[in-house]
Amino acid sequence: MLQIPSYAQCAMCRAALNSEGNHDKAAAVNDGIVYLMAIPYILVGALGYYIYRMKKKKS
Repeated sequence: MLQIPSYAQCAMCRAALNSEGNHDKAAAVNDGIVYLMAIPYILVGALGYYIYRMKKKKS
């Protein structure tokens, strides 16, 4: 299998986080990424639970 390494960080994020001593800023960026990643999963899970309850109620 062919694997090509890539850098998935935008240029502005990389420039802001490359300098020394930006541990707080790096942690904030990582927290923001996790937040943005989690919201769609929570919404889809809530929708699935709602549909499950509606189907169970009809039965």
